[in-house]
Amino acid sequence: MTRHFLALHDYSKSELDTLLAFAAKLKKQQQARHPHPLLAGKTLAMIFEKSSTRTRLSFEIGIFQLGGYGLFIAPGSSQMGRGEPICDTARVLSRYCDGVMIRTFGQEIVKEFARFSTIPVINGLTDLFHPCQILADLQTIIERKGSYENLVHAWVGDGNNMANTWIEAATILGFELRLACPQGYEPDAGVLLWAKERGGRILLTTDPQVAVAGADVINTDVWASMGKEDEQKAREIAFAGYCVDAALLGHAHPDAIVLHCLPAHRGEEISNDVIEGPQSVVWDEAENRLHIQKAIMARLMA
Repeated sequence: MTRHFLALHDYSKSELDTLLAFAAKLKKQQQARHPHPLLAGKTLAMIFEKSSTRTRLSFEIGIFQLGGYGLFIAPGSSQMGRGEPICDTARVLSRYCDGVMIRTFGQEIVKEFARFSTIPVINGLTDLFHPCQILADLQTIIERKGSYENLVHAWVGDGNNMANTWIEAATILGFELRLACPQGYEPDAGVLLWAKERGGRILLTTDPQVAVAGADVINTDVWASMGKEDEQKAREIAFAGYCVDAALLGHAHPDAIVLHCLPAHRGEEISNDVIEGPQSVVWDEAENRLHIQKAIMARLMA
């Protein structure tokens, strides 16, 4: 049976820890310029229905460093973009390629693709989940803190795909997560219920200071995700007071680190002095997309 990477809840704590350890190993090999052609001769199809910088570069460079080849499929450049059924595209790409990465809108799209695919399907981002990014975040936390365990993790801002996936990670891996979201912008209700039923240590509040009080890790994202740009003005009003700035950071642990998945709107969800400051690990976080996705591809496609 083909194994896919669609959401963190498809994996156990042990499996996720193994992926993180493998990513760390691959990063050391890459830094030492030791070749690791684990996917020599393999081909990854990369379907983008949403624009991208880090996702495209990290997957395309990652498959190259593993000895394989990435095929970029832009919006509107395939028959899928003209209305070909997902099941048909999945069946055809399964005959041509060794893996597929999809960056799209609905989670149901990647699930449908995986249902008809005989090759691994990787979720590069959907409106519901962003599993590759959260594993890159966790890799960064491990590098800086030694472990993600016994830490307080805080999320400040929109209850979007990042927040949903952080809830999954906290529940599976067992760490404490506090989320501060304005009323009406909470994480997905189904994801919250899933976490509650499994004993997740999740606190949801509307007060950013409550979320970050003594926190070891602070994470945020843009207030209006892709596809919601028309809500920007309304969200600026709703999210007033939710900027991760020096004043808010002052409520966290003195050694707290700050993450942001990028792109950042400086002066909105995060201040310039914080993202450029000594507690920011944003650039390590961005780099680690490359290494964790190499680990995912190698495990699924080798």
